[in-house]
Amino acid sequence: MLEGKRQKQVAGLLNKELSDIFQRMGLSMMDGGMVSIASVKITPDLFDARIYISFFKVADAQLALKKIEEHAHEIKRELTARVRHQLRSMPKLTFYIDDTLDYVDKIEELFKEINKDKKVD
Repeated sequence: MLEGKRQKQVAGLLNKELSDIFQRMGLSMMDGGMVSIASVKITPDLFDARIYISFFKVADAQLALKKIEEHAHEIKRELTARVRHQLRSMPKLTFYIDDTLDYVDKIEELFKEINKDKKVD
């Protein structure tokens, strides 16, 4: 299903503000790695927001996600204060691990294997 204009606007706003909040709260650097907001997807009714978080060189992504979820109340409170004049109600925030980079690495490895096999033949 296509995303509506308002969905895109709200998702962009939440993405920008969440990125700023993560930097301010010190959540953008954890366990020797970098954490960033990869994307925000919002439901058509604007009640649920899925926040996809990308972890770069973080030892344990699940543990890092758990730390973020422990701060979810603070994050939501800060976000609500920032967007209170732009949104009537604050969507429910749900955090997910964005595995796009892992998927890309896996595909690149497969291409390397294919090319290596071609060179041997």
